[in-house]
Amino acid sequence: MSNAAGQYDAYLERRHFEGLDGLRCLAILPVIAHHATAAPPHGIWGKGAVGVDLFFVLSGFLITTLLLREQRASGRLDLGRFYLRRTLRIFPLYYAVLGLQLLSALTISRPGPPREHFLANWHWHATYMANWFVDYDVPHSIPFAFSWTLCVEEQFYLFWPGLVALLPKLALPFVLVGGILFDQEWVGRLGLSEASYRIVSSFAPAIAWGALLALGLDSRRVHGWLGRVLRWRFAAPAFLLGVVAALSQTHTNYYWLCSALVGLVGSTAVTGGGVLRPLLEQRWIVGIGQLSYALYLTHSLALAILRTCLPASAQVFPIVFGLGFPMACGLAWLARRYIELPALRWRDRRISSGLSVGADPRQPVADVAS
Repeated sequence: MSNAAGQYDAYLERRHFEGLDGLRCLAILPVIAHHATAAPPHGIWGKGAVGVDLFFVLSGFLITTLLLREQRASGRLDLGRFYLRRTLRIFPLYYAVLGLQLLSALTISRPGPPREHFLANWHWHATYMANWFVDYDVPHSIPFAFSWTLCVEEQFYLFWPGLVALLPKLALPFVLVGGILFDQEWVGRLGLSEASYRIVSSFAPAIAWGALLALGLDSRRVHGWLGRVLRWRFAAPAFLLGVVAALSQTHTNYYWLCSALVGLVGSTAVTGGGVLRPLLEQRWIVGIGQLSYALYLTHSLALAILRTCLPASAQVFPIVFGLGFPMACGLAWLARRYIELPALRWRDRRISSGLSVGADPRQPVADVAS
């Protein structure tokens, strides 16, 4: 057996991708920092939202890998089981936090535009359609605004598994490339209503990049080609530098950025991160990565509490982030222990598929934080 063939077979047999929890940590930290600023600074320090794109790439890669492996193992996709597993992974914590937000708005929140905006739109958050129907172009803060990314991912989960089940495997890359090359400016010339435009243009290309990576690594021939680059021990830091270089540009080239993110995820998936592996496997980094979904859902609450308790420091980033991040970690730990993990244990006892491509045996597949 050739070395390339052995590496491909070993890749297919791997149940857990070491290093991906570390990437989740690298994704969630800039997102929280971004939300802790009163107004994002200029330059690379104002582009913390890139963490969302990294989460999208991770989700596209992990979900597609899981679908392809189930299809290979059983000859078909059990879509009912897939959606039930996704529901038990995502919904309990999401709806617990949304319910807490709604209860707060009805009982203790001060009257004003943010409260009224949330009460007028909470049902769109509850149905994962906020990115289509909630007006984000308002001059005030928007409670639960972060849900738009989870809406994008849920919409991907709704349609993509069916396409994987129905279409020939060779057709799937063309579908994804079409999503990547989709020209929102061109669609804007069609004279669609605002709601129709939002629906048509809501697909996140970064998810398609991650899914393309999964398709490539699942193919013996393409895996051999990609492996020549991704298995270089310095590949992960090189791609990370590519991300930094893309963000350093005044106008970030999105294709360049996504290419670098895909390389970072791919090299970490096949090598554990190469020379970055010791960093990505640091205990505290792995711990934050495993909390990333809960952190994404609870960090806004932590920052809001801090700003309410310390109004004089509400715009001081070192204080807001320095105190808000530990508070968010505490809330996320409680949410994970008492809501997220019990639901996952019940799921895995009752409907485990026997397949996993998570980064850790305790970590569910494809954390959807963004």
